[in-house]
Amino acid sequence: MDATTIQVRLDKKTKSQAQKVFKVLDISMSEAIKLFLRQVALQKGIPFEIKIPNALTDRVLRESEEGIDLHKVSNVDQLFEELET
Repeated sequence: MDATTIQVRLDKKTKSQAQKVFKVLDISMSEAIKLFLRQVALQKGIPFEIKIPNALTDRVLRESEEGIDLHKVSNVDQLFEELET
């Protein structure tokens, strides 16, 4: 295999969050990037839909990341009970 190297600049928070997911999946950051690039090559495009959120979605996403106005439940049963009412 004729290999090449790429470098990626990424903010620390995104890198840390991604590494946590990859750890659960038992793959390295490098393996994840290789998977992504292979899918790009196979599908001849980005392997998922990319959308720009509208103003409401953008505001709600930012507020949820900041913990603003979140509804909390103590367990899954309570969540489903509240959803049914």
